[in-house]
Amino acid sequence: MTDQSPDHAYHYAVIDRAIALIDEAGTQMPLEELARRMHMSPAHFQRVFSRWAGVSPKRYQQYLALGHARALLRDRFTTLETSAELGLSGSGRLHDLFVRWEAMSPGDYARHGLGLEIRWGHFHSPFGPALVMGTAKGICGIAFTAETGQEAAMQDLRSRWPRATFTEDADALHPWVLNAFGAAGDRKEPTPLYLIGAPFQIKVWEALLAVPSGQVTSYSEIAQSVGNPRAVRAVGTAVGRNPIGWLIPCHRALRKSGGLGGYHWGLPVKRAMLAWEAARSDAAG
Repeated sequence: MTDQSPDHAYHYAVIDRAIALIDEAGTQMPLEELARRMHMSPAHFQRVFSRWAGVSPKRYQQYLALGHARALLRDRFTTLETSAELGLSGSGRLHDLFVRWEAMSPGDYARHGLGLEIRWGHFHSPFGPALVMGTAKGICGIAFTAETGQEAAMQDLRSRWPRATFTEDADALHPWVLNAFGAAGDRKEPTPLYLIGAPFQIKVWEALLAVPSGQVTSYSEIAQSVGNPRAVRAVGTAVGRNPIGWLIPCHRALRKSGGLGGYHWGLPVKRAMLAWEAARSDAAG
């Protein structure tokens, strides 16, 4: 597994265990107790946690609370119509200005990837191990495998484009992956994405790209923005079929009721992503 940041896998393993302990407790845990349960010294645990999350463990637990999704909808809700007016949708300045994309034509999509060469590799990410796939035009798939396992994630992505040719080539994808997970430092350039999906799916994924980091939207808001306000169920299906986790931020789509909804790569990963973004957004502000 290629590792663009040696601490990424270790940090996420710590976070994943901490989330499970916090959920089990059902209330905020003191630093000393959480560190003890993690078999780490308080100082070391605080250092590891803060480096990953951008805030202290005590502060971060507020973002991990199961009811935090309702607070996100109340305080960080994004109206996609407004985002479009600000020029955040379309193929230009997207996803914090670091993503550019193009979509496969409907005719090419109908051929199920025939004639398409897709390279793949396993990488470490801030949210656990990831399977990344890409064509010559950009990243076309990111699956997070901590919950699903590598084999299931591979079968999942390959089944979407069954007539494509798949070649293991992590080196070819490495520069894009560095950008995608924020490990490129000052060398950061726009990360190219290649959206392979049905026309309606691509419209939904484009709407997701307009949701800024640290903010959320609802499935009904997405349905409204793609011109079909009654298609909430279809939008939910398209969100769930998003093959490019993290960069097309389906984790930022919540139920109108304040529920997290589903997440194709596991709800613990979705909660970690939302909490990570909210914490870093507040820390930066």
